Amino acid sequence: MDAEEIAKSAELEHRHWWYAARRALVRRTVRDWPAGRAIDVGCGMGGNTAVLRELGWQAIGVEYTDTGSDIAAARGIPVVQGDGRQLPVADASVDLVMSTDAWEHIDDDAAVARETVRVLRPGGRVLVAVPAGMALWSGHDVALGHVRRYERQQLADLVTGAGLVIDDLWSWNVLLRPVVRARRRNKHAAESEMEEVHPVLNAGLRAALAVERGLPVKRLPGVSLVVLAHKP
Repeated sequence: MDAEEIAKSAELEHRHWWYAARRALVRRTVRDWPAGRAIDVGCGMGGNTAVLRELGWQAIGVEYTDTGSDIAAARGIPVVQGDGRQLPVADASVDLVMSTDAWEHIDDDAAVARETVRVLRPGGRVLVAVPAGMALWSGHDVALGHVRRYERQQLADLVTGAGLVIDDLWSWNVLLRPVVRARRRNKHAAESEMEEVHPVLNAGLRAALAVERGLPVKRLPGVSLVVLAHKP
């Protein structure tokens, strides 16, 4: 993702339905876990890192880009500039590695998975979210600098191949997948969908994701995949 796209995302992050729902997902997933040391790999502007810190975690962001790390630091979020393929973190030193919408940007995602295992303490947890399904590949992915979108088995193999044990793997944003697929079908040029949304529509999209939480749809195809795992 280039500097212009990161800056645009920073403007939208606090109100856009996607970012708000993703922060809510992180909060719901992590809130009952004992807080400890955490890193947020590919933290971007630090919105999800801030959620961890609000929940009592000693969390820092690791961000590859100058723009993202500068914005996170300006927001008061501890951040170090680094590469997910070679994390600037000591062996077996953290209790949680979180990475939301970052692995798809990295050519050697197997190296990122191996680094995740290296820095985790035994029993440490992993929370990773990635875009799902190459059937949804579009100019949006090109604009954001994605290398791939993930299939369920592909993500499972990547995580277990690094030595992690999967606790859960589910689809997220299932109800809106048909809408996303229809919108992207005719888009060929590199064009990001991260744009201002009318407040009424924004509220409706957030509501759709809230409704989804109560439905048995986690095994159906979605817009994203989420995996929870631990280091044995």
